[in-house]
Amino acid sequence: MNIFGIGLPEMALITIVALLVFGPKKLPEIGRSVAKTIRSFQDASKEFENEFQREAQKLEESVTMSAKLEAGKDSAESEMADSSSATSKQQSNS
Repeated sequence: MNIFGIGLPEMALITIVALLVFGPKKLPEIGRSVAKTIRSFQDASKEFENEFQREAQKLEESVTMSAKLEAGKDSAESEMADSSSATSKQQSNS
């Protein structure tokens, strides 16, 4: 068991010191406070990660859309150039 790089013997020592410093009556209250704090950090971390993923997805969608628009613009320009050259050939043959 390894939590935050602390092994079982270190956790036992920390618990014994906390018990001696705070006493048996305050220790459960402190444990709950620490657990709530850790849980709030985890929730904030998950929220940050989700927000980051949403923004990355929006950015990817906008880049994809820009690439599609650019490809459509290029194909439209080449079609116009092709039809323009065809019209010029027809006029010169006439």
